[in-house]
Amino acid sequence: MLTLFIQQVLNGLLDGVYYLLIALGLSLIFSLGGIVNLAHGAFYAIGAYLTIVLAPHIGFGGAIIASPLLVALIGIVVERGLFQRFYRSDPILSLLLTFGLAMVAEQSLRMIFGAPPLSFSIPAALRGQIIFGEFIYSRYRALLLLIAAACVLGLWFLLQRTAFGRVVRAGVQNPDMVGALGISLQPYMMAVAGLGIGLAGLAGVLLAPIYSIHPAMGQEIITPAFVVVVIGGLGSFWGVVVAALMVGLVKGITIGLGYTQWSTAVIYLMMLLVLLFRPRGLFGERIQRFE
Repeated sequence: MLTLFIQQVLNGLLDGVYYLLIALGLSLIFSLGGIVNLAHGAFYAIGAYLTIVLAPHIGFGGAIIASPLLVALIGIVVERGLFQRFYRSDPILSLLLTFGLAMVAEQSLRMIFGAPPLSFSIPAALRGQIIFGEFIYSRYRALLLLIAAACVLGLWFLLQRTAFGRVVRAGVQNPDMVGALGISLQPYMMAVAGLGIGLAGLAGVLLAPIYSIHPAMGQEIITPAFVVVVIGGLGSFWGVVVAALMVGLVKGITIGLGYTQWSTAVIYLMMLLVLLFRPRGLFGERIQRFE
């Protein structure tokens, strides 16, 4: 019984991991550009579909690299062509823009690949189980947890230990001051959009062998990802990380205790409780752009 409970908690953590990969991009794009990107889930779906297209030709390992890069390039094109026009506009306009973009992307996927769900098998080399006594866990799912941890550490290093990260963090807190120093934020906004949207594409690749791939899969992921951003707090890197892990743990524990039907509702209850006592989120920072 305890073994099954631990497995459910780890599965919940895995859910938190792919919420995290998407929420980090959402938080970065919103913090720097003020864009409420409702199309972020669509890029996650595109990453999953690209896996189906590319893996037969370059293998799953190649798809893990190529698919997020292609999705990031699409994100850069979208940022240059659409997002940059709305950075200083009313956020409701970007909300409407990205909602429409999400609908266009979903219908495009439906026309190209069809409406029925598609499946992608775990590569043979990554199949199997990790066994510790009575505890058994999927080798592939354990690999996903390690890849996500590497992504978080890599992004943290980029934002906290590089010149690029210092400009991005300064741009989040005080964009006018950065402009007064003669630094244009436009290239950084383009890079952040590519990076954040590429992370969503990576989540799509990694989850393709576990969940069914269908055009509306982006809609299923975008709401929990926004919940993670709200709980963690706008502008806080570690806030999003902690919130994603908390959401995953709570969801896994709820399922492990036998209350599967409440596993989704409990996430929104968490958000409500956090907002009641911490309106900016657990680690939310005061951002001059929005206050």
